[in-house]
Amino acid sequence: MTRIAIKRVYEPATDTDGLRVLVDKLWPRGIRKEALHYDLWAKEIAPSAPLRRWFHADPQGRWEEFRRRYLHELAASPAVRAFVAKIEKEPCATLLYASKNAEENHARVLREYLERESG
Repeated sequence: MTRIAIKRVYEPATDTDGLRVLVDKLWPRGIRKEALHYDLWAKEIAPSAPLRRWFHADPQGRWEEFRRRYLHELAASPAVRAFVAKIEKEPCATLLYASKNAEENHARVLREYLERESG
């Protein structure tokens, strides 16, 4: 089973990161593409644009509903199944995200989903 870690894109890469996967739909602000160490940009498994816009209108008030809706999107996504097939032989995959909120962000929800589905 692949160990799933999460890390902000602004944190330095380490040897223990394994496969580094950017999971944001949009490129992170302030980082040049050649400056970010990543192996895969999996924007197709990020929250949909409408869900992302809805959530950002009130992040504190909409977190639980965002989490529920994003889990629903993940369950219905063929891209997620393809992503799991890409990472399943890796010992570790680190999901990279840009959000300032380390506790309530889509990478945590994605990790929760991937761990539940592979466990």
